[in-house]
Amino acid sequence: MKKIKFKPVYLVFIMISLISLIIGMAISTISFFEGFKKGNSYFANAVSAIKDDPYVEKAMDVQKAFRLVAKTLMPSVVNISTETVVKQSFQMQNDPFFEFFGKDWFDHFFNGPQEKESIRQALGTGVIIDEDGFILTNFHVVQNATKIKVKLSNGKEYKARVIGTDPRSDLALLKIDVKEKLTPAPIGDSDEIEIGDWGIAIGNPFALGHTFTVGIISAKGRSGIIHDSSKYENYIQTDAAINPGNSGGPLVNIKGEVVGINTAIATPSGGNVGIGFAIPINMAKSIFKQLKETGRVSRGYLGVNIQDLTPKLAKYFDRDPNTGVLISDVMKKSPAGNAGLKSGDIILEFDGKKVKDTNELRNVVAQTKPGNKVEVLILRDKKEKTVKVKIGELPDENSENSAAAAENKNELWMGIKVSDITSSYIEKYKLDDDENGVIITFITPGSETYNAGLRTGDVIKKINNTTIKNQNDFKIFVDKYRDDDTFLFIIKKEGRLFYLSIENDK
Repeated sequence: MKKIKFKPVYLVFIMISLISLIIGMAISTISFFEGFKKGNSYFANAVSAIKDDPYVEKAMDVQKAFRLVAKTLMPSVVNISTETVVKQSFQMQNDPFFEFFGKDWFDHFFNGPQEKESIRQALGTGVIIDEDGFILTNFHVVQNATKIKVKLSNGKEYKARVIGTDPRSDLALLKIDVKEKLTPAPIGDSDEIEIGDWGIAIGNPFALGHTFTVGIISAKGRSGIIHDSSKYENYIQTDAAINPGNSGGPLVNIKGEVVGINTAIATPSGGNVGIGFAIPINMAKSIFKQLKETGRVSRGYLGVNIQDLTPKLAKYFDRDPNTGVLISDVMKKSPAGNAGLKSGDIILEFDGKKVKDTNELRNVVAQTKPGNKVEVLILRDKKEKTVKVKIGELPDENSENSAAAAENKNELWMGIKVSDITSSYIEKYKLDDDENGVIITFITPGSETYNAGLRTGDVIKKINNTTIKNQNDFKIFVDKYRDDDTFLFIIKKEGRLFYLSIENDK
């Protein structure tokens, strides 16, 4: 291996280079720290300038408002969890033994069609309306629920019972028994809100309790969302994030007042896409009051079939579109018929309020107290005319045969009245032609059976281990076991079997 010898001149050159490198690094380091110091001072001055900017100060004021709304409203919002026991019948049609022995053999040795039990769990939100434990939520949150639990913001859980429901508006009133006074939410005026106002949603999306989202009111008076003519719709639209689990929670304005009850979203995916809907609180207030007092909602009834004035119809009647509602038919012996309203009349005003479409007329009639006399301005033969109408009461699904039930309270057992299944009930409730059991024709709002989820139109198939084929079977069972403490009902609701354990309120 060869050895390399350095000449003295090379060593001098290397030493000079190292010294230059060290001096350069030192100068760079000093410059860096001087620059960092100046930069840090620059950023500090910039932050101070932003903080003192009047526009930023205003934004900070809005932020403080949001914090105050959250602090005020969170104790008034509750998480709701429900359980529904579902019994689904099934038979082993695809089993070779079933095909060989036949249905009758299996029904005989296995006690009829086999059944599979499942528990369906659901989540929702509610808002405390009264310090004594009354909570407003959506009907679809508690529909058919066998167990309802309410969790407060402090973590305490309570069993809730249903005081009353109103499927037509999708509202329900719950009650929890508490010793301490609760914090009710401040209630605003939904008629005062405008498009562009702040909209704040508080709820329990995807079980993420007490979630606070912010947006704006993006539209008012929305209808045709649910596509069900029996529903009353006058929704507030918002882009505040609303997701599954938010149902029943409050929509709040920037002053921390509830202006709506969140109820639905428009979505192709099941999640939030920026279009949510809330029931106006002014509509909900009236319903809450009635549910609290009577357990049911009484609505005004006019007795007409109506339709919007399309451009072609408006041209025919020499009217501008959206300036009235056309009466296409009048029910016999209805309030409208008794007052002299006719097919072809155009309703321009109802009780002093201008009417522009069918949804608006339905809502204003429904909110009119039955028995009130109102003036209706109509257009007939191109001439305006005022007609006085005494408003009737819209038949309610929970008040069917209520007059008969009130006169015969001794016929009620556990708050319900039943009947044999007739062809009219089969048609009305879409039952099987050979349906066995008894059908509930009346149920007392607030009773244990009502709170458990029973409704008019439900078919009772069994109570405990006794098969109920007709009204006579029902009567024999009630006479024998009337005062027992607890009963296991097997009912058929909307084509499915449900098991309900119900305590006797005697």
